[in-house]
Amino acid sequence: MPADPSPRVAGETSAHRAGTPQRSTTSPPSSGGGASAVEVRRSARRRRTVSAYREGDRTVVLIPARMSEAEEQRWVNVMLDKLAAQESKRLLGDAELAERAGQLSDQYFEGRARPASVRWVTNQNTRWGSCTPSEGSIRLSHRLQGMPEYVVDYVLVHELAHLLVPGHGPRFWRLLEAYPRTERARGYLEGVVAADRLPHLPAAREE
Repeated sequence: MPADPSPRVAGETSAHRAGTPQRSTTSPPSSGGGASAVEVRRSARRRRTVSAYREGDRTVVLIPARMSEAEEQRWVNVMLDKLAAQESKRLLGDAELAERAGQLSDQYFEGRARPASVRWVTNQNTRWGSCTPSEGSIRLSHRLQGMPEYVVDYVLVHELAHLLVPGHGPRFWRLLEAYPRTERARGYLEGVVAADRLPHLPAAREE
């Protein structure tokens, strides 16, 4: 099985024009990565690398021409997440995090979940977030910083739900059904955990 292509993200101007695209397709993004459309450009000269960048209201993803349709869709999703992760690094401090929690409470819980405090912490290495309902406090692991916005939102919604239902029973999970990206965000976080458990192999040499 061939090694996965190496991902590249915005900022590689020379890579944007590597080779003449064989095919160009445009479609709505499947993950809401911040652009209204995704344009995929295939190049016969591009062998291993995958690049992506924003171009107005579009996201352009550059891939090798040999990729299958399934590989194309997988790498489009990967690159949308990487771009979103880059962009989210600039967004949320503690004050913005608390403001976002209030917006999510209004949107999904009719404003019923009102935390007294929401902040980033650096001492949560085995949990993405925690909540103390008696104090109304929510804490998010600093490891979430830089992840896609929908993932951070999911963890916030999860902890907000604990202000209403402390445990993880059926009523709690029914509350979380209001957030439309619950399964996608859980899959992303499970992937991060799985990747951390993999042995660290030497990086493949570029062709």
